[in-house]
Amino acid sequence: MLLAFLAGLSVPGPARPAEPPRVRVEVEEKVYDYQDPQNGAGPMWCRGSTCLVRHGDRLVASGLEVVPGARPLNNCRWTLFERADQGWQRVRASVLYLTREPCPLAVLGDGRVFLSTHPTLVPDQPQGPARPELIVFQADELEGLRRTLVPEWEGKPEFTEHSYRSLAADAARKELLLFVHTTSPWAVSWTFLSESGLWLARGQLRWPWGADYAQPQPIRVAYPNVLLRDRAVHFCGVSDIVEPNPEWRAFKKQLTGRDWDYDFRRLFYTGSRDILTGQFADWVEVASREATCGWITPGDLWLDAEGVVHLVWAERAIDERLRERFFPRARQSHAINYARLRNGEILLRRTLAIAEEGVSEEIPTAPRFQVTPAGRLYVIYYVSGRDSAGRTVSENRLLEVRRDGTPTAATRVPFQHPLNNFFTATPRAGSPPSTMLDLLGTPADAPLTIRYARAVIEEVQ
Repeated sequence: MLLAFLAGLSVPGPARPAEPPRVRVEVEEKVYDYQDPQNGAGPMWCRGSTCLVRHGDRLVASGLEVVPGARPLNNCRWTLFERADQGWQRVRASVLYLTREPCPLAVLGDGRVFLSTHPTLVPDQPQGPARPELIVFQADELEGLRRTLVPEWEGKPEFTEHSYRSLAADAARKELLLFVHTTSPWAVSWTFLSESGLWLARGQLRWPWGADYAQPQPIRVAYPNVLLRDRAVHFCGVSDIVEPNPEWRAFKKQLTGRDWDYDFRRLFYTGSRDILTGQFADWVEVASREATCGWITPGDLWLDAEGVVHLVWAERAIDERLRERFFPRARQSHAINYARLRNGEILLRRTLAIAEEGVSEEIPTAPRFQVTPAGRLYVIYYVSGRDSAGRTVSENRLLEVRRDGTPTAATRVPFQHPLNNFFTATPRAGSPPSTMLDLLGTPADAPLTIRYARAVIEEVQ
């Protein structure tokens, strides 16, 4: 059953936020420069997963490189980087296989690093069938021998270069879960890898049903944040279908000349108590901007020790291109929103940061969680726009979400090159909880560069 998220948030923020976190920047480095592949993807396209993992003192990052002479869409190859004493070094790259998308990483407690690849099977064609693979390295010997695993699937799913794949790891149990989109409009395929190297379970997660659309249809859910722990799964992503509102679709075609324009405005969550059963709970609609053609971007997901699921996402209220004609009284806002769920029930919703039309022009985006060994939960995000004095703002900020759900005041993270889109070394991919905040992403001042930044959260009681 879909639970609608009504406009507005049900829990007001505190009148006086607690003191902001203390944070100290340690490292800022360039990892690599890249070319725009002109294929609709790019190095940050797999944003629900991560391209950065930490194992002890070792940091590993995957990259995306355009292959000279190759035609889009499959015109890229994966690269692998390691941070050494002298900064980042490229240690490996794909030699034979072409792909479209970046390749997520995961790491397990024994130091195995998994790279999710998706090579095309028709390198001489711009589009066509592809094959999911996992390449296995050792964190302490990335240049050594590697293994390639070919996942096992339920039935005979057809994969293409558009995979939207999600890779999640349970580092302690040394297990992995991989979701990959297929040509099916009804479901996404998944497969589960045990510590012993067996594909113990596989199946399909069926999409939520859009019964309230003018033409009812399944709602593909994309860019999900996925967490695997003790064989339980938590999955949260955004609707990604061709504009379902006929009037809006016709109006957008007048603006763009295209027959299609995608909807990213409904946030859905589901989970499985035990992936070996293949059973998932009913979908929960956590947030929606359906009424004013807004925009939602998933940020992150965490499961705490009490079994509470924490979600954070970015939300834009309206598509301003449509406002004058369809909802002239609507006001624009940009927000970072937060929710807690247990057993599919929404316990709390709250706005952590917001810019409202006519009130504030400091626009918050790109939220990620940082979980520390003490179980404290922080949110790092990017802010652009102008402050109350009219000065340009471009910075990363950090706040803590306290146990009662209220946020502290935010503090500026004093990066010289703020990152406007970034991955973290997330526990969802096997990296440990830490007060070290490892970031990999694009700086606002150099959009064709991938940089690494590290800051330390100085926790106090």
